[in-house]
Amino acid sequence: MKKQERQQLLKRLLTSREIERQEDFVHLLEADGIHVTQATISRDIKEMQLVKLPADSGGYRYSLPVQKKIDTQKKLQRTLQNAYVSFAIQGEFTILKVLPGNGPVIASLLDQMRYEFVFGTVGDDSSVLTVCVSHKGALQLEEAINRMIAD
Repeated sequence: MKKQERQQLLKRLLTSREIERQEDFVHLLEADGIHVTQATISRDIKEMQLVKLPADSGGYRYSLPVQKKIDTQKKLQRTLQNAYVSFAIQGEFTILKVLPGNGPVIASLLDQMRYEFVFGTVGDDSSVLTVCVSHKGALQLEEAINRMIAD
């Protein structure tokens, strides 16, 4: 497996699980039939600039660099401020209406934010469908979007 493919897989693992140790990466990859050493994972972590943040379990977990999320949030905020039309909630689903041409960009930026309350997004030319993990998650997304367009 190429380094770039392995690092993409590591990013996906980070979005779906709390990874506390380098050995956790090794075991998860081995479970998928990908054999790597802890030293390889260590080099990947350094190159990807992963950071350790407090975990819900009380320990620490690996995460993508915080700066990337800040840049993504700024891009999302700027795009929403320029393109926002309306927002509606139905259960755990939300629909965000935007000016034509902005749907795919906003869907991608929402995915990059890695909100724990968002399951996934689909963007077309002028709207973004978001599936949240619950109705409460949909309300949290509405609150986040309202904050961004108000600032």
